[in-house]
Amino acid sequence: MFIYLSKKIAIPNNIRLKCVSWNKDQGFIACGGDEGLLKVLKLETQTDDAKLKGLAAPSNLSMNQTLEGHSGAVQVVTWNEQYQKLTTSDQNGLIIVWMLYKGCWYEEMINNRNKSVVRSMSWNADGQKICIVYEDGAVIVGSVDGNRIWGKELKGIQLAHVAWSPDSKILLFGMANGEIHIYDNQGNFIMKMTVSCLHNVTGAISIAGIHWYAGSEGYVEPDCPCLAICFDNGRCQVMRYESDESPVFIDTLMNVASIQWNQCGSVLAVAGSLRGMEKEVNVVQFYTPFGEHLRTLKVPGKQMTEVAWEGGGLRIGLAVDSYIYFANIRPDYKWGYCSNTVVYAYTKPDRLEYCVVFWDTKNNEKFVKYVKSLMSITTSGDFCILATKADDTHPQKDWQPRRVARH
Repeated sequence: MFIYLSKKIAIPNNIRLKCVSWNKDQGFIACGGDEGLLKVLKLETQTDDAKLKGLAAPSNLSMNQTLEGHSGAVQVVTWNEQYQKLTTSDQNGLIIVWMLYKGCWYEEMINNRNKSVVRSMSWNADGQKICIVYEDGAVIVGSVDGNRIWGKELKGIQLAHVAWSPDSKILLFGMANGEIHIYDNQGNFIMKMTVSCLHNVTGAISIAGIHWYAGSEGYVEPDCPCLAICFDNGRCQVMRYESDESPVFIDTLMNVASIQWNQCGSVLAVAGSLRGMEKEVNVVQFYTPFGEHLRTLKVPGKQMTEVAWEGGGLRIGLAVDSYIYFANIRPDYKWGYCSNTVVYAYTKPDRLEYCVVFWDTKNNEKFVKYVKSLMSITTSGDFCILATKADDTHPQKDWQPRRVARH
């Protein structure tokens, strides 16, 4: 994996950013900050000719719209990609839902409890429901058309985060004291989550991020960890499901501000600053779902507040001070070439296995093979080797090497 900073966009009047979110389907980038700042940007689409030449991703803006409606600092922005809606909230508790009409964003609905501030908002996987949590313990679940489905007051609790499970049956509520409570989708308490990554930690901690990858592009292997929980002290745990008793532990050695999975759940980005440095250094660390460290990206500026992935997984956007930084990413693909044949692998949402494609470039024919727990592809001469992970249910077997036919 190779990553490098590619562009910096300055926010007018040096207004500090508090949040950024990248629409995975349509490519819109929303950013919010002090003084009611809310902008929607879009980078130009890369041409097919540029892709063929392997040129860097485009950096010019095809949209730069300022949305008027908030007076207080905009603290939360979240996309509903299925219905092309943007939901935003500010320090005064005002929530605005924006809709796209004839190429511009317009205010569609507003809501304000006038009691507390919104700490987190999350749309479920199919975009039908939104869950909104307030600092004072209030929870509201609403439908995409603006109707209230249910509400609940969690007495004596300060809420900070919310996340839906991929099947929309579970809600995770992150508390200001670092606890995570598990509820069903009707607001009934199930249990407290066991947070093992904080073993031997003393002092106050807070949750930096909860992100549950919904499996929209498949998983890198069956039973893959997909629920990432990270704390401001740098401790993270990555779980297969909400009650997983054997999570993956990561100590990033960072002061963490934000986390997010890429579009296929294969890379977790952890944004913040390095601990123990004489001068605070902003970094983004990249990890696999199994806790393997892939890369560190150093980022200029004083304070990074949020990281957001592009829908294709080839770029990230970073809210730093009064700038948005962009970085281009070149992932490590599983592929090889032998005997006029390109062999490559990718994941699909409807299969647990990797889809391995043998593309005969001479005759332009493709042959597909599904492989469980694929680790690597390598080629030499006329041969292709697929390396897979063995486990108790699928022990290692002796395979005969297979020659790729010449044409």
